[in-house]
Amino acid sequence: MGYILADKKKVKTKKHTKVKTGTSPSKKTVSKDKDRINEFEDQLNELQDKHLRLKAEFENFRKRKEREISVLLQYDGERVIKEILPVVDDLERMTAAAEGHNDESEASLFEGVQMVESKVKRFLELLEIVPFGEVGETLDSELHDAMLTQTDKKIDDDVILQVFEKGYRYRDRVIRHARVIVNKK
Repeated sequence: MGYILADKKKVKTKKHTKVKTGTSPSKKTVSKDKDRINEFEDQLNELQDKHLRLKAEFENFRKRKEREISVLLQYDGERVIKEILPVVDDLERMTAAAEGHNDESEASLFEGVQMVESKVKRFLELLEIVPFGEVGETLDSELHDAMLTQTDKKIDDDVILQVFEKGYRYRDRVIRHARVIVNKK
């Protein structure tokens, strides 16, 4: 404290002094801290980006697997169906061959085969298996396999003249093409 004489009176004055509350950081320390903060922010951004990408990748994987499972469930019986179709074909051939005979034993055999055939066909209908390929239809390469051609000038080209084996569709898929003879002029 100092004294100032004013009008010959002693007056006390206070000196202005700085009070230290802490040490001020050096410029180097501040720069290093900012660099570390930037580094941590970059790492955080990178990890957030990786997290988002993994999350999106997992979501895509989940959706893809759901679609695959749906398709498997939708068409799970296709292999079994393909195995039973030749049996249906044989039954149809047997009934066609036995249809004209009059012998009593042949008639009862014919009746039994017809019953089995109708049961198998009902079974196929329940499974949404639809036959196609009839005489008179136009050849469609998506549905029919032309095994042979014949010539009949009265009939248009690519009209089915005879069906060796019917084709079958399971829901929206062709599981077997119809094998046919078509007309070629």
